[in-house]
Amino acid sequence: MAPVAAVVYFYPEKILCVDSGPIKADVLVVLGGGLHERPERAAELFQQHAAPRLIITGAGDDEINRQILISDGVPPGDIEVEGDSTTTRENAEFTLKLLRAENVHSVILVTTWYHSRRALKTFEHFAPDLKFYSRPSYFAFAREDWPRRGNGKRMWLEFLKLPGYWLRYGVNPF
Repeated sequence: MAPVAAVVYFYPEKILCVDSGPIKADVLVVLGGGLHERPERAAELFQQHAAPRLIITGAGDDEINRQILISDGVPPGDIEVEGDSTTTRENAEFTLKLLRAENVHSVILVTTWYHSRRALKTFEHFAPDLKFYSRPSYFAFAREDWPRRGNGKRMWLEFLKLPGYWLRYGVNPF
């Protein structure tokens, strides 16, 4: 157990961060939350032609994220909004209704690096019939940035939420 605790403490990014690498998909899904680094990353991926359109998910951040995407060069017609979800589970459940209605088969999830494992595993859990990829934002990825950007607290909360989602919703984090 001590080696696992050491990895969690010294290398949390090895557990929390999942990046599928360069990939193309039917749609990019931008999860709400973070410090608005997520839509910036999504715009970058859109400009690289990773997907032809985007869905923004998350109440409260949806309009701000939409404006960031537009200001970063994403045409408004290529952006769809799911603005009712307030948790990662709801992000998945509410967005999946849109994805299935639009016959989407592959999705790139865009979130913060420390949230990427739980987000990916949650979407996979609720839609095993679809293919999901993770292309997170690496905002404040360097350890020296954690205290200044507040990532330390958010990151450690992820270590609580991973088993919490496993126990509550059956979302296996591994």
